[in-house]
Amino acid sequence: MKTINSISVLCLCAAFLLPCAVSCESSGDTAKPVINLIEPAEGDILVIGESVHFEMEVSDDDALREYKVEIHNNFDGHQHQASVRSGEEESVPFYFERTWSDISGKKNATVHHHDILISSNATPGSYHLEVFLTDASGNEAYLVRNVELAYEGGDHDHDHDQAGLF
Repeated sequence: MKTINSISVLCLCAAFLLPCAVSCESSGDTAKPVINLIEPAEGDILVIGESVHFEMEVSDDDALREYKVEIHNNFDGHQHQASVRSGEEESVPFYFERTWSDISGKKNATVHHHDILISSNATPGSYHLEVFLTDASGNEAYLVRNVELAYEGGDHDHDHDQAGLF
């Protein structure tokens, strides 16, 4: 009788554990999506008071979900710094964070927009621009660009007519 009970317990355990082991081994997509950030380039100057020309190509072997852009200062190795007077306005370290999902479900997309506005009271200096890309399975890729915020510069020749998603 003990043998039958032991076999029954083993069969029950196997019935519950085998599907878990199989599903854990074949969890699906583990590949990170791919980011090709075209603009802004490393070291670009972003003009205070103007919008940023943002352009990238993204792809995934399965499907994309969303991307996030974050811009934060890189003053003194991320130390906090008191605000600075600039003319009539008090300048403040610029910070931007936004997530877009207009690429959701696509395998490839070209993103081109001017949705990022550098506030007119932003403190000039060194900043990080980070892009985070997530695919439908939750895999994430990211990249960081060093950019500078300034009152002049950043003039780039680019064609606005070729924008859009594919």
